[in-house]
Amino acid sequence: MATITLKGNPIQTIGTLPAVGSKAPAFKLTKSDLSDVTLADFAGKKIILNIFPSIDTGTCAMSVRKFNAEASELLGVVVVAVSKDLPFALNRFCGAEGIDKVVTTSALRPDSSFGKDYGVTIIEGGLAGVLSRSVIVIDEKGEVAYTEQVPETVNEPDYAKALAAVK
Repeated sequence: MATITLKGNPIQTIGTLPAVGSKAPAFKLTKSDLSDVTLADFAGKKIILNIFPSIDTGTCAMSVRKFNAEASELLGVVVVAVSKDLPFALNRFCGAEGIDKVVTTSALRPDSSFGKDYGVTIIEGGLAGVLSRSVIVIDEKGEVAYTEQVPETVNEPDYAKALAAVK
């Protein structure tokens, strides 16, 4: 378990982030068009997993906007936004915001073990069941190159460090 905070109050996650240098856990997520996407679908590319509680909060929305702006500059890199939001909410947000460089996905389906496998499911407090704000970079060989679990949930991730890990 990892301890993070929500507005200064400690909360726990189900585990810890995968270790840098380890093989990234396989995943199956649901895209905003309701199709499935897996880690294998991104084979040979560098991946930024932008993980967050809900697209309907300011900080989460900002992280998607920021990575969308940066993604257009990066060759061979895909940004995958991951939350437990309904795919319809992700689709609505992206349409309204002009988000077109990020693959938005949901870990909401019962057969998705993403939150557990990546150690990011919050297990207590008002956000129990959603994903903690984290960034994981996976290299083109499928290995974890960078991780950050944001200590305070309302804060943004360190974009510069995540982007440096894929350059």
